[in-house]
Amino acid sequence: MIFVRKLDKSDFNSWLDVYRYYANHYQTELTDNGIATTWDWLMDTQHPLTGIVAESNNELIGLAHFRAMPNPLRGVNVGFLHDLVVKPQERGSNAARLLLDELKSIGKKENWAKIRWITEDDNYRARSLYDKVATKTNWTIYEMETDV
Repeated sequence: MIFVRKLDKSDFNSWLDVYRYYANHYQTELTDNGIATTWDWLMDTQHPLTGIVAESNNELIGLAHFRAMPNPLRGVNVGFLHDLVVKPQERGSNAARLLLDELKSIGKKENWAKIRWITEDDNYRARSLYDKVATKTNWTIYEMETDV
């Protein structure tokens, strides 16, 4: 049985194990400093980034990192899902759907008008789920380097 819960301080090693799958999928090298900073953000109740995890048989099998984000045109907060990953051997287990369902429940409690996220165009397996629970927008994402 899979259940979803809030990320806890005792989850660090298991969280990192799952998070490495996410980094590998997006071909991003994790650094010790980046890992420590992200974990500190997730554990800091004053920081906007927070997380939930999917657990099965006392093992973390998935995670979601998210935060509130202001939507100035509407004058409301929306949710922003930064990271969603399920271990490859657990894909198809319904863990991703359960994480998204919990995020939707959190969004309702927080009065978020909606929840947004970004994924790669060729992330077909994930998109097959996203197409069932959300509406694909027509927005194009740009990134501008700050030379830092």
